[in-house]
Amino acid sequence: MDVAWEDLGIGSGHDDILWELFHENTKLSRCFSGRSPKEIEKHVEGLQESLSFDGYPIITLPRLLPPMAMSVGKAIQSRTSEREMIPRMVRLKQLATILHHSYGVTRRAGYGDRGLRATPSAGALFPLELFVHARCVHDLAPGLYHYNPTKHHLRHVRKGDCTEEIGNCFTEPAIPRQASLIVFVTALFERTTFKYGDRGYRFVFLEAGHVVQNINIVCSALRLGSLNVGGFFDREIDKFLRLNGLNHSIIYIVVIGSKSKVSSKEPRILGIGG
Repeated sequence: MDVAWEDLGIGSGHDDILWELFHENTKLSRCFSGRSPKEIEKHVEGLQESLSFDGYPIITLPRLLPPMAMSVGKAIQSRTSEREMIPRMVRLKQLATILHHSYGVTRRAGYGDRGLRATPSAGALFPLELFVHARCVHDLAPGLYHYNPTKHHLRHVRKGDCTEEIGNCFTEPAIPRQASLIVFVTALFERTTFKYGDRGYRFVFLEAGHVVQNINIVCSALRLGSLNVGGFFDREIDKFLRLNGLNHSIIYIVVIGSKSKVSSKEPRILGIGG
């Protein structure tokens, strides 16, 4: 039987301070023994490295990514939350660069020669999935896509421009209208909590922060604007992404577009375009 959100939610009128309960109950204790190495190895060997979305159309992403002429230091220094963007066309290789450098596979090691990513992950369990709503991307039809880091390709899981539908799920509905593309960071919590228990729930959100900061820095290096969004109605975004909202749910969103005003002092990126 499916469990309804309404049956689980405590609600804002509850006497307990929920963040305090969460923090106290996810503190590491010396009593926590965890799983045995054999249990962990067996479990990890059976884990998918990424959701596959078999049967949906595949869009192969460019593997030869253009070099970024901006140094890491300049990219970090110029990073800002852009609240005024324009949905100009973004090149497919720019999208590929953002996705690969944020959560793409960089090498293989560990249990079963699993792909390690561009971000740290507790136990190399990688509980996150990235979905992309493309509105203005060259060679990509408008719609919702899922990124497979191990194969570096997209699956087209929903057709059509869903900007207005997404906007209705935001506390500020106008934000998605500025976007060329939107990255949804979702989490399959049990990938991490299997090993780390309640503590693993913390690790999932820490990992999302690593991923989103990578997205921000790469966007900065590509002279694109980005805005990290926490003001959204979780259950409505889950419904849009067709997630069950319990063991798989939205946790972070990044809106990406062209900066409405580009300073003449910003270095131009050679070989990137857009």
